[in-house]
Amino acid sequence: MTVWRRRHSPLCRTTDLVEAWVTSAVVLLIVFAAPAAGWLCGTLTHEALRESVRAQHEQRHRTTAYVLRTTTGPVLLPDPENPSESAPHIGVVARWTAHDGTGRTGAVSTTQRVAGPGDRVRMWTDDRGRPVGRPMRGATADTHATIAGIGAAAAAAGLFEGGRRLFVWRLTRRRYARLDRAWAEAGPDWGRTGAGS
Repeated sequence: MTVWRRRHSPLCRTTDLVEAWVTSAVVLLIVFAAPAAGWLCGTLTHEALRESVRAQHEQRHRTTAYVLRTTTGPVLLPDPENPSESAPHIGVVARWTAHDGTGRTGAVSTTQRVAGPGDRVRMWTDDRGRPVGRPMRGATADTHATIAGIGAAAAAAGLFEGGRRLFVWRLTRRRYARLDRAWAEAGPDWGRTGAGS
């Protein structure tokens, strides 16, 4: 390690050694602690999202609705994680049977190009029979947890590097202040005979 070799050099200042040791410590933190923070965050996020996926699959039910007429009013927002949901949506007023067996009527959206009276539309409802979005997929939860873990690792690495830069900036300012004081003390003696220079 260069810090170990340079520590006895007459040109190496104490602040140089401190800066080198701090940099070495931050490199170790970025290599080991940042991935550990990312793994921990990703694991906790994954567990929470998997629980949410399980709960959504228990509380949401797929059913078939029968179109009564088209509408221009507000409808259930499309599901962004479903590729087919990026297709144009139309609003329809439909009738469906809730999970508890009661009949419901309301506005829903469909990607069918033509949805006329009597057409069938697949939809999701909650335990009360209200239209809801499709439950989250396990793969989507995995992706979100992975992104959260990578983000946490990057944030930890950025925090460590930002702390190192702040420390080195303050160390450099102190170094320059000391140098200014030394020059100010030596300044009055410049060019004088017998001043020892």
